Amino acid sequence: MIDDIALDDLDRMSEIDASQMFAAVASSGAQMREAVSKIDRAALTKIAEAGKPRAIIVAGMGGSGVSGDVLTAVAGPSSSLPIVVERTHHLPGWVSPIDMVIAVSCSGSTEETLSVAQEAGRRGARLVTIGAAGSPIEAVSASAAGVHLAIDAQGRMPRASLWTIATPLLMLANALEVADIDDDVFAMTADLMDQVSVESGLNVPLDQNEAKSLGLALAESLPMLWGTGAIGRTATGRFMAQLAENAKMPAVFGGLPEVGHNQIVSFDGPLAKSIGADVFADPVQEGHERGLHLVLMRDEAEHEAVAKRVSVIKTIVESRSLPMTELHARGSHRLTRLATLVVLTDWASVYCAIALGIDPSPIEPINQLKAGLS
Repeated sequence: MIDDIALDDLDRMSEIDASQMFAAVASSGAQMREAVSKIDRAALTKIAEAGKPRAIIVAGMGGSGVSGDVLTAVAGPSSSLPIVVERTHHLPGWVSPIDMVIAVSCSGSTEETLSVAQEAGRRGARLVTIGAAGSPIEAVSASAAGVHLAIDAQGRMPRASLWTIATPLLMLANALEVADIDDDVFAMTADLMDQVSVESGLNVPLDQNEAKSLGLALAESLPMLWGTGAIGRTATGRFMAQLAENAKMPAVFGGLPEVGHNQIVSFDGPLAKSIGADVFADPVQEGHERGLHLVLMRDEAEHEAVAKRVSVIKTIVESRSLPMTELHARGSHRLTRLATLVVLTDWASVYCAIALGIDPSPIEPINQLKAGLS
């Protein structure tokens, strides 16, 4: 049963969120500031002085792998070289000594990422690793004459440490002149993330809190997350993963214009439930079948043809009385716009868990998978 009352009950939220995922989300801005202050700038200079690689391959899984998506979205079409995110045990066949492999693992012990880092060393590719100090990935980096950038997640799970993980990667991209992200941009982004967290905080009532309202709406639905531009698409992928891990519920995601060639047809499928189909039903008290809820995550840099598609899609959705929420990125820099979408939906994913009465922190199926492989 959906518990909307819990979203304005501080004691109940604290009881459900036993491992303090809310506090981790609220620390997003602080994570970025701390990462900027603690980065080994001499190491960044050393890497940059060796020159630009032909391509950058970012290897990482789960919450660590999202950092590669962040870099790709923030660098955007202005990137002077290709950036590939690898989420397997292997490097692409074309990777050679003129390429740079950046292996990212919050714990420093992720199996797939270690495998890629070791392969990079065997191929003679330039290797940079990002992870915990003294971890296996630092040892792999040392054996391959690589450079290790140490991070400290302070006990937080990788998904709750995105900006601790991603900030060193973004600073490295700036040093390589792959993306234009100076310290002022990080400061501005951290401040705006703090502002989103204030607006989304536990003390802000449901009827004035966009994150709470979205979390509650999605707790009753099957979320369909569509993004515009690289910023919006990346944010939808992150939101999907956060809903899966925090609220333990599935979602589908994609980017425009591609979803207009396939996913849109589900508007006429069995999960397309019209708003108010049963005017006498109380979904909070009685429960109901889940239906699609479209979330449009938009960036101001979306192509004009995509903006036109969004307008038409909204008309189609309204004609079918399907539930829809539209979110807009905030800020002037690509990093700031992505970060504001991510932080808002991170909050929403935890509120979704609370509405379902689910502790957002446990990841027992992942632990069972790891145990079965050990």
